[in-house]
Amino acid sequence: MGRIHDNLDELEQRIREACDRSGRKREDVLLIAVTKTRTAAEINEALDWGITDIGENRVQEIMDKYDHVHGDVNWHMIGHLQTNKVKYIIDKVSLIHSVDKIKLAEEIDRRAKEHGIIAPVLIEINEAGEESKFGTDLEGGKKLIEEVRDNCPNLRIKGLMTVPPFLDDPEAVRPYFRHMKSLFDSYKNLEDERMDMEVLSMGMSGDYEVAIEEGATMIRVGTAIFGARNY
Repeated sequence: MGRIHDNLDELEQRIREACDRSGRKREDVLLIAVTKTRTAAEINEALDWGITDIGENRVQEIMDKYDHVHGDVNWHMIGHLQTNKVKYIIDKVSLIHSVDKIKLAEEIDRRAKEHGIIAPVLIEINEAGEESKFGTDLEGGKKLIEEVRDNCPNLRIKGLMTVPPFLDDPEAVRPYFRHMKSLFDSYKNLEDERMDMEVLSMGMSGDYEVAIEEGATMIRVGTAIFGARNY
């Protein structure tokens, strides 16, 4: 047994317990292994122990690792995405979590059209308005959803993503998750061919249990799987 396997065992147990506490099914929550700075060998080890989805923060890391990761894996672009980098990953990722501007959405739309695909995306909300983080504010998010829906026929809005403030007490971020779930629910049942709100991407190594309790459908966990990052 390796460190990654042991960590995944503990993580799985805690995910199940969080689901139980909130009356949810384990299959309602997708674990995305965040692999920033991790080697292809480490990623492959995690895949061997059941991980199916990995998230990268940087386009260059996707490009460097893509051909060295084995198996049927889903790649997620979870970090800030520059418009000039979209062309490199449009045919490689299964979901882009970080759409925060109409200019970026339009570039993804253009590249998706070139490849003959419909690109699934999430709208990134910076709910706390932190200047150190990307994402649009709440009102900007509502406007962006309308703009993408009206102007980007090759995109499909699949849901929302957020990164709350980094606070020592996970309970302190619960209100942010709860508010995001409320916003998510306000769109969830709208009939719209360009919008299919089924993904609420929130929760990381320090707060994923609270995020699950408040309705996250995807959690993005790195440190709790691989240990502290080596920079």
